[in-house]
Amino acid sequence: MTAWLDTLLFGIYPYICLSVFFIGSWVRFDRDQYTWKSDSSQLLRAGSLRWGSNLFHIGVLFLFFGHSVGMLTPHFLYEAFISAGNKQLMAMVSGGIAGLLGFVGVSILLHRRLSDARIRATSKTSDIVLLLLLWLQLALGLATIPLSAKHLDGSMMMLLAEWAQRIVTFRSGAVGLLADAGWIFKAHMVLGMSIFLIFPFTRLVHVWSGFGTLAYVLRPYQLVRARRMNLPQGHMQPSDQRRV
Repeated sequence: MTAWLDTLLFGIYPYICLSVFFIGSWVRFDRDQYTWKSDSSQLLRAGSLRWGSNLFHIGVLFLFFGHSVGMLTPHFLYEAFISAGNKQLMAMVSGGIAGLLGFVGVSILLHRRLSDARIRATSKTSDIVLLLLLWLQLALGLATIPLSAKHLDGSMMMLLAEWAQRIVTFRSGAVGLLADAGWIFKAHMVLGMSIFLIFPFTRLVHVWSGFGTLAYVLRPYQLVRARRMNLPQGHMQPSDQRRV
């Protein structure tokens, strides 16, 4: 029974989540572009949002790229520079700090959304569910640190990374690598995949827009010519040209 469940959760479920993640995002952008936004509630109350959002985004972005590089980079590419044990220790320290920042941030955002009557009234069910899942995911991630400390030789990290690399490269044998992984590791992985599964149906889709930020910053200036109006004498005319 356990082997069958592991096969389902760590051999089949990852592909279901990734398929829904990519196809669902594409379909939503194609059919409902006006819903492709973060639905910010800053106009209702900005104070705690500033702290919560900044802490959350700093922590989560670091964790996302850290997990992506750490899990998907083959060992032979970095073994000449850093050992698996030292890499795991670095990941534990940096990931712990980033995870704590993200956890504090999402806790502030969740408290704000549940305690403020105006924000609660304008919140969708998906907004609250998403924050709860992110809160739980960050809590599980922090809970894995003491367990990782028992494997400072990097053995567990190597197995988890090999699992991820086999999944994305469609190689067999991925499920068997997790036989000795603790339930907290497995719960953290399943919940992480589930967040990818619900991604296209929540405000998380605005993350895709972040990849266009660099192009937006580097875009050429647009020359906007304002139309002159016949105003009474003494009134200022709008500028002829503006750069936006």
